[in-house]
Amino acid sequence: MKNQKTYRFYFLVLTLILIITFIISISLGTVSIPLREVIISLFDGEPLKSSWKYIILDYRLPKAITAILAGGGLAVSGLLMQTLFRNPLAGPFVLGLSSGASLGVALLILGTGIFGISFGGFLLGSWSLVIASAFGSFLVLLAVLSVTFKVKDTMTILIIGLMFGSVTAAVVSVLSYFSNAEQLQQFVFWSFGTLGNVSWNGILILFFCITIGLWISFLTTKSLNALLLGENYAKSMGVNLKLATFWIIVATSLLAGSITAFAGPIAFVGLAVPHLTRQYFNSSNHMVLLPAVFLSGAVLMLICDTVAQLPFIELTLPINAITSLLGAPVVIWLLVRKRKLFF
Repeated sequence: MKNQKTYRFYFLVLTLILIITFIISISLGTVSIPLREVIISLFDGEPLKSSWKYIILDYRLPKAITAILAGGGLAVSGLLMQTLFRNPLAGPFVLGLSSGASLGVALLILGTGIFGISFGGFLLGSWSLVIASAFGSFLVLLAVLSVTFKVKDTMTILIIGLMFGSVTAAVVSVLSYFSNAEQLQQFVFWSFGTLGNVSWNGILILFFCITIGLWISFLTTKSLNALLLGENYAKSMGVNLKLATFWIIVATSLLAGSITAFAGPIAFVGLAVPHLTRQYFNSSNHMVLLPAVFLSGAVLMLICDTVAQLPFIELTLPINAITSLLGAPVVIWLLVRKRKLFF
């Protein structure tokens, strides 16, 4: 096991990398802005061109902050699910939250194909997709929580979550079948995920949800550490399994659900980052892993965002595609190494 000085060094390195990637993410884009002008704009100065300040403060800075919150939140929620279900392939959306969000957005965008009305008219303009996504995730969360206190083991909760995901995915497929090309295109664009459509008000709400989710996660560290050795060991340590499971699911839902609502479904970050973090921290203590995973997820998302926007080229790739392209090889590499991924 590494000592505390080594951990502090790793956290210092991660923090420095986070700052560097944050600045790079803000500096690069379709419009070339000198680094000096970026720093001047961030500290409320006046750059050479007024348009540069607008681009940085109203587009690039919110997008970079969203990347930090989304990457860190998804990574932590993935760690929680892998620990709870003792499954190295569990991710933040294993409970069906992403499918529920997709169902909410599908009803909003594709509902006209069946019902002949536009659900978007009943919602609040630019917030319509956020509200629909959050509502869909919330319904699935209620369904999962309703059975949390009625089952005997976490594996049953995992199976139930997967079944909810299958049902909602089937409904989305039916809606897609009866929709026209324009509606399908809009829904597909949402499914690609995006970090650049979150306003400052949206960032405040997202930050609030992420903060509460992280706070609950840290409160459950004792239970998470005990669960690493199995449910029987956790019970012998005095852990109330049903109550611990309930709060872990609530924390995961706040993290993954809020991120999906504002940024869309983003794959592989929650699955790959916890494994990577365990590799170089070599620790199973969640008091160490939780902040380490958050920082690592934030760094990875900033890197993916930088790659996705293709600096100096007027083309932006879907963030979901970039995270999958980077995340899938990582998981494959971990499996091919034949090393113990978990426990």
